Amino acid sequence: MTGMGTNHDNASVTPEALAHLGEGHIAYVKQIRSEDVPGLFPQAPHIAPGIKLFALHSADGTPIMLTDSRESAVANAWSQELQAVSVH
Repeated sequence: MTGMGTNHDNASVTPEALAHLGEGHIAYVKQIRSEDVPGLFPQAPHIAPGIKLFALHSADGTPIMLTDSRESAVANAWSQELQAVSVH
């Protein structure tokens, strides 16, 4: 549509605005390997390599919790009144 006074083709969202999208409302669950734990959860004890885990992150990417089941991560999100979404 032309002549409407706005050009959505050139609209962009800043990285800062994108990072805050869903903040306080949305969390995401991501499957990770135990080898990834030290970078996400430096305070976590050593975990043997080769284990499949699930991390719950806030909408801005901040790690919230680590668990061995997707269901536990989703339950934790619900307990914090967050809508959980999966990231593949």
